[in-house]
Amino acid sequence: MRSREVHLIERPQGLPTLEQFRIVETKVADPEEGQVLVENIYMSVDPAMRPRLAGPTALNEPMIGGAIGRVLKSRNAGFKEGDHVESMHGFREYYLSDGKGLSTLDADGMPLVAYMSVLGLTGLTAYGGLLVIGALKDGENVFVSAAAGAVGSVAAQIAKIKGCYVIGSAGSEEKCRWLKEELGLDAVINYKNGELRSALKAAAPRGIDVYFENVGGEHLNAALPRMNALGRIAVCGMISAYNNFGAVSEPVTTLSNIIYNRVMLRGFVYYEFESKRAQFLADMKDWIRQGRLKYRTTIQQGIEQAPAALIGLFTGANTGKMVVQLSATNR
Repeated sequence: MRSREVHLIERPQGLPTLEQFRIVETKVADPEEGQVLVENIYMSVDPAMRPRLAGPTALNEPMIGGAIGRVLKSRNAGFKEGDHVESMHGFREYYLSDGKGLSTLDADGMPLVAYMSVLGLTGLTAYGGLLVIGALKDGENVFVSAAAGAVGSVAAQIAKIKGCYVIGSAGSEEKCRWLKEELGLDAVINYKNGELRSALKAAAPRGIDVYFENVGGEHLNAALPRMNALGRIAVCGMISAYNNFGAVSEPVTTLSNIIYNRVMLRGFVYYEFESKRAQFLADMKDWIRQGRLKYRTTIQQGIEQAPAALIGLFTGANTGKMVVQLSATNR
């Protein structure tokens, strides 16, 4: 069987370019005893992939990333043909696996693509970052940067569900309208229009109890003076720095606000919340079915679009989660 996969062929300096990736055609054999043949349906692209392009991602080999696929052929007792499976074998159309690193996915009546976003690692990151690291209390004042992105849009809505006053930032008027009119945020800032610090001060008359940080740099500079006593900053990402050499951020000059306001600032990674996955799925499915939590997916078609989809995360090409669809699905 012929398959195509995405290779990184040159390490980016700054924003990646299409020429630094190559679509490579390969052949995939029938599974041997203990193996399964999987056809990928959806694959994920995420901002956190960018720092890995500087080193951990091997050159001239298939890249890795989250994916959902279906088992086409199975000689492994743990999987049957037709099963949907989750893996980190993205950036390829077909692959063989001995079953290690694969997990069977029961969609439970939800669209498969939701497990690439709100019901997958994206949603778990938002849920754990806000409720565990941010220790959110009902009715608090919350600021979410990059609130129209995959993780930010989920975090902002969870805060609204918890009765909080929620401020979000985004980089276009269209995204700001979505946040305000569809997701119901209380205040929205287009950070490309005007001065961010003064805009955030005006939008947060009662200060900020929890800042869900996705951007870094000037966003962090703007948020720190607005933090209330014993405020919490959950650092999910710093996308403003990822294309800089060494992922170096813009200077942050307001850190002294941490001291007397006793502000907690902590980074986190999704796997810290694995023990809460069952509760996360139960809550998220309930909120989706009740219409209290909405999601938007930007879908690119075909593996040849995967490099452009990844690059597009850094140019504002996505609202909500960016995914690439590699094959048809009836769900």
